[in-house]
Amino acid sequence: MKRAPVRIFLGTRKGTYVVEENAGNRRRWKVGPLSHPGSDVFHVVPDPRHPGTVYANVNSGFWGPMVLRSRNWGRTWSEVATPLLPRRKDRKPDFGEGTDSPSLPLTNLWHLEPGSPKEPRTLFLGVDPHALFRSDDEGQSWSPVGGINDHPTRSQWTPGFGGPCLHTILIDPDDARRMFVGLSAAGMFRTEDGGEHWTPVNRHVATPYLPQKFPEVGQCVHHVVADAGRRDLFYRQDHGGIYVSRDGMDSWVRIKKGLPDDFGFAVASPAASPGRAYFVPLNSRTRLTMSGGFQVMEWSEERRSWRPLMGPQTFPGDFGIHREGLACDSLDPPGIYAGTTTGQLFLSPDAGKSWQQVPYQFPGIHSVTVSSPRGS
Repeated sequence: MKRAPVRIFLGTRKGTYVVEENAGNRRRWKVGPLSHPGSDVFHVVPDPRHPGTVYANVNSGFWGPMVLRSRNWGRTWSEVATPLLPRRKDRKPDFGEGTDSPSLPLTNLWHLEPGSPKEPRTLFLGVDPHALFRSDDEGQSWSPVGGINDHPTRSQWTPGFGGPCLHTILIDPDDARRMFVGLSAAGMFRTEDGGEHWTPVNRHVATPYLPQKFPEVGQCVHHVVADAGRRDLFYRQDHGGIYVSRDGMDSWVRIKKGLPDDFGFAVASPAASPGRAYFVPLNSRTRLTMSGGFQVMEWSEERRSWRPLMGPQTFPGDFGIHREGLACDSLDPPGIYAGTTTGQLFLSPDAGKSWQQVPYQFPGIHSVTVSSPRGS
């Protein structure tokens, strides 16, 4: 029986692209039609609970931020609801002032996360400025998650370079009430009760840009992913370095040894190969790849060590990558997919043994997500 194709979804500076394999071997690809042309698309994500359903966070310079949905793998789209941020008298200035409206505008939509399989209509949405929303009707309406939006430490949160954004949402696959979110520049937070109460989880993560080296909050977390094999194992790319947590984010351990620099934005971990994580370290001053070429580094939790998956001569040049620019599929061996800020899409169909570039010049890539037949 022919397996379902692997599809790559790209959110770019100028629209949404779908890239689909053409021969069933993850080596020949065709680029589908462009959607949302001219708009900044920060995140495109397929919903694994509903095959064919895809969501896109479109931030239009003309129409503002919009959530759009496709029911046919991105061929056609329709707009669903965009959340409203309720106004409160004690809001800090990052939410805006000087209007009598009961709600405040959102600047950008950052990350959309499908909910648990046990909650097939639930979605979560992270936005700028520093807020999380929940929908239980597939985006037809949204409710603010007050436990994190109005957290007692909020006065200590500051915007990251990309703005005051909530960009990482992780849901425990065994317990949907246990979630984690990441905000720039505030750090990681965990809830055990479905979002009513949140605890900062940034212990031992340094803040080289603040007077206090290890504060409770204030870390500029860039991206975090969970390991597929261990419920309490997480990999973190922070402004202050690369970290691993082995205790559900109660604490973090920096794993810089063996790297010339551990600054960066992107991290991914393959579902079919627990205990591995992929990073693209960058020069902390230039925000570009080091050694004269693109390079993906693999962290092995078993060996507690690093190894490069390619030499800089494979794709020579100076490249940048955004926080959601690195992804893995669910096949074995896992495919690795990396999109650059200058529009190159690099991929490996075999866990880093060989690499290719999709022969197409995309606009600058914000996000890469992959839909693949799990367990194939």
